[in-house]
Amino acid sequence: MMGARGKSTAAWLWIPAFLLAAAVPFLHPSGFTMELLINVMIWSIVTYGLNVLLGYTGQLPLAHAGFFGIGAYTVGILTLKHGWSFWAAWPLAVVLCALGGLLLGLVAFRTKGDAFSIFTLGVGVIIQQVINKWDALTGGNDGLNGIAPPAGLDTFAHGLGLKLNGGFYLLALLALALTVLVAARARHSVFGRSLLAIRGGEDLARSAGIDVFGHKLRAMMLSTAIAGFAGGLYAVYVGFLGSAVTGPVTTFTTLLYLLVGGVGTLLGPLLGTALMYGLTQLLKDLQDYQYIVFGPLLVLLVMFMPQGLVGLWEKVRARRRPVSAPSAAEVSHD
Repeated sequence: MMGARGKSTAAWLWIPAFLLAAAVPFLHPSGFTMELLINVMIWSIVTYGLNVLLGYTGQLPLAHAGFFGIGAYTVGILTLKHGWSFWAAWPLAVVLCALGGLLLGLVAFRTKGDAFSIFTLGVGVIIQQVINKWDALTGGNDGLNGIAPPAGLDTFAHGLGLKLNGGFYLLALLALALTVLVAARARHSVFGRSLLAIRGGEDLARSAGIDVFGHKLRAMMLSTAIAGFAGGLYAVYVGFLGSAVTGPVTTFTTLLYLLVGGVGTLLGPLLGTALMYGLTQLLKDLQDYQYIVFGPLLVLLVMFMPQGLVGLWEKVRARRRPVSAPSAAEVSHD
């Protein structure tokens, strides 16, 4: 187990990493590279949201894409149809998703295990169908088109000598940094330790005086709020929304990112998303066959690498760590 000094060192490594990442748009990379990195950051945020619930409590929610869609459509509808500023619509989208998570949790947490996952999957399908059929509000099959970028972002980017996608990049990076900070604070707080105790066994957690139902509700709200946070950013980046992005395929893709990176870890969501999203872009010509590859890969991951890439790295480090020699006191005792 990593000691306090090791955890502190690992935490400080994030700061230079984000500072280095902030320098990327000033190097004027290609448009493809910028698009790739922005999408990785947005989908990493979605994956961090899933990790809060699955990684910290052991509960597998399958309505995650639905809340991503609620956040995206809230921003899209308010900015496109009602003239709201993105900067006002974005926080509201996060609040609405948190409240939606509260309502979902009040019912879903009456179930356990597979029943919980199936129930949330049903809710996710309902959210997608509502978005798809409510033509007057969401545009239905035609979706929402022409969502404007955040006001002032273009001016900000030009002031730094960047193109608009450079401004988007810095906004996405800031959003990712905030998400990582929230996830880290939640993980290492009393709240996070309580969630991990719940994952270890609900009955044991109750016997320790933990409010299991209340903690799971708060975890659900945080998870859906992060999904909506990413959805709002996604809406103004792509400028178009369709109901397909709110469906189960998006949820399962996010789950794949998390499993590859490492469930319950801080680096895992970012690492898994970067690797798998990058692969999907490289295999774009084989898009119809991607899941023929990813399906067996998911099975193999669960069987042979259940802790993902981060877990595998920790195992390698543990094996390479030298065995400490016994202290003088231990020798004299023997």
